[in-house]
Amino acid sequence: MTVDEELSRLEEYIRRLKIEYEAYFSGGKPHPPSDAVFRVEQVIKNFASDAGRLNVSQRFRFNGLSQRYAVHNDLWRKRLRSREEGREAAPRRPLAETDSVARIVCCDPDREQAQVDKLLHALVNAKQRVGERTDDLDPARFRKFVCEKTTQLKRELGCDRVQFSVTIKRGRVRFTAVEADS
Repeated sequence: MTVDEELSRLEEYIRRLKIEYEAYFSGGKPHPPSDAVFRVEQVIKNFASDAGRLNVSQRFRFNGLSQRYAVHNDLWRKRLRSREEGREAAPRRPLAETDSVARIVCCDPDREQAQVDKLLHALVNAKQRVGERTDDLDPARFRKFVCEKTTQLKRELGCDRVQFSVTIKRGRVRFTAVEADS
């Protein structure tokens, strides 16, 4: 592996560590990511001990990465200390095996925009809770999807109403549509 590839790997480790700490501080993980910290620190120590193999641009990049890690690490240690001393609130309750987030019944989504918006809001919140991306959810496309799915299920199942559910199961968001109970 070349030095540039190793530096890219270090950059990716730091990025992942940052995500794991955010997941921990927001309550998504029960323990701080000590194994990821160890991995990042090992790579930094290896580079620091063998700095002679780095050219000027690689040394500059390495110094920037190690400084970024040092700044983040200092902030994480302060937040951990605050939590241990009780100055920072503990994360919200851990996710259950299955967590029901929202259940909406639709007859005609075109006329029930408030219900569809409530469903979209629940889906976005659930995805944020488990750390999934939400920037790919387009409200107009979502409304169109709900309308099409409602029409399709009403036709296929011969029902008048469709129930949409947003749940979290084993740390994953599930979005389902079934025939609504009468």
